[in-house]
Amino acid sequence: MSDGRSSPAPVVDAAAGLVIALAVEDEGWPAMLGADPGPLVREALDAVLTRAGFAAGPPTEISVTLVDDAAVHGLNREWRGQDKPTNILSFPMAALRPGDAPGPLLGDLVLARETCAREAAAEGKPPADHFRHLLVHGTLHLLGHDHEEDGEADAMEALEIAILAGLGIPDPYADDGEDDDHEPNGEQVTR
Repeated sequence: MSDGRSSPAPVVDAAAGLVIALAVEDEGWPAMLGADPGPLVREALDAVLTRAGFAAGPPTEISVTLVDDAAVHGLNREWRGQDKPTNILSFPMAALRPGDAPGPLLGDLVLARETCAREAAAEGKPPADHFRHLLVHGTLHLLGHDHEEDGEADAMEALEIAILAGLGIPDPYADDGEDDDHEPNGEQVTR
């Protein structure tokens, strides 16, 4: 397309039981990541579903939309009443609990490029690693994981760390001697 946006293009991998509808609506994503976002998205989502035990199950679809901060800001204000951008928003299609099998439509993930870039730079992380971490975090929200209570947060964090280790990404929560919060600020949205 001439406006720099790409239409959602399903990427089907029947062996993994996953269909990804990826839309890159901000042309800065490939440059920020230093790569085509498609393979990075596939790798992260496959890792989550494999670790959660759903890789061989019935196909499920996840929509991933890569936008700018302004777009996520609008969605965050509309759906969560938060008048600011965030790094990722997760829109589950069903209220799952951890361990529940996903249906044919798992949900939507929307990521904000400028916030992701800013966070990666501030934390000294490669943008592609931070991007995959956010995808793992958001997909776990789609699968019913949350971090509202300490026990849930600890379980979700441990699962994220294990999945990211399998992707060759260091523990994003490792104590770096600073007294800051490493938690992705992306949130699950209730429809």
